[in-house]
Amino acid sequence: GNQLLPRKSEVWQKIEEKIMAIAATNANAIIFGECGSGKEQVAHQIYLNSSREQKPITVVDAGGAALVGRHNPENERSEIYNRIEGYFHKSAGGTIIIKNVHLLTFEKQSVLLHILETEHPDVRVICTAEPELLKMVTEKTFRPNLFFILRQSDIAVPSLKDTTEDIPEIADFFLKRYSAKTGKQRKHLDASAIKALKLYPWPGNVRELKDIVLFAAFHAKGDTISEADINFNLSEPRVDDDLSLRNPQREREKILEAYRRGGSWSEAAKLLGITEKTLFNLRNKYGIERNGENQP
Repeated sequence: GNQLLPRKSEVWQKIEEKIMAIAATNANAIIFGECGSGKEQVAHQIYLNSSREQKPITVVDAGGAALVGRHNPENERSEIYNRIEGYFHKSAGGTIIIKNVHLLTFEKQSVLLHILETEHPDVRVICTAEPELLKMVTEKTFRPNLFFILRQSDIAVPSLKDTTEDIPEIADFFLKRYSAKTGKQRKHLDASAIKALKLYPWPGNVRELKDIVLFAAFHAKGDTISEADINFNLSEPRVDDDLSLRNPQREREKILEAYRRGGSWSEAAKLLGITEKTLFNLRNKYGIERNGENQP
């Protein structure tokens, strides 16, 4: 669905405020975030709270095969131009959501830029993008002038590992919905399950949390889900953001991050995949106190 998940973290409260602030304007917006973090729901909320809410909305995926739209072969312009222009006609007075805008080919970027700059359609464009879009703009693989037209405002959706306090509430929402859909008994997470979920690095974010929690609900015997019922996906692609120590500049940040997430040095060592002795030596090397503070 397009509803926002229930979340209490301070970061998320600020995002909800920003959604309302952007919705009140006509500005184009880019919603940044990792895969599975809920960017599309945020984009839809801007639309639903805007003055264009009664007007048409079109959702297109920039990575979709041919941006499936109508093509009029008698028109002199290219097929891509006709298709993209067709979306704007269809959404007149309303909104277009472009998912994964970073996947637009250079040709599609040029067409989109031309339409926005020369035709000035009365359509608000809300895009979702992974953080790599910023790097693409710097490297000129994404047209900077198009980027600035699309990013009149923006929202950065945090990854789940940075808002672990939201996990119990989100998981509970999925469990409630699962019970309503299946008619099965309502299940609850116990403290061991919540701790395990908070310690996991969530490369697939909220989407992965949903899959893991529902899998656990399906397999748990009673009405309580404990750590033993939870199966994490160990075959994840390695994200640069994992907590293994590879990059010396980030080593220090990662140690502090692991301590913050684990709540103790022994849990931090587990998250980092190293022994407590190695971690102790690294703490000395970087001057990190026992309480996670920097040595003066």
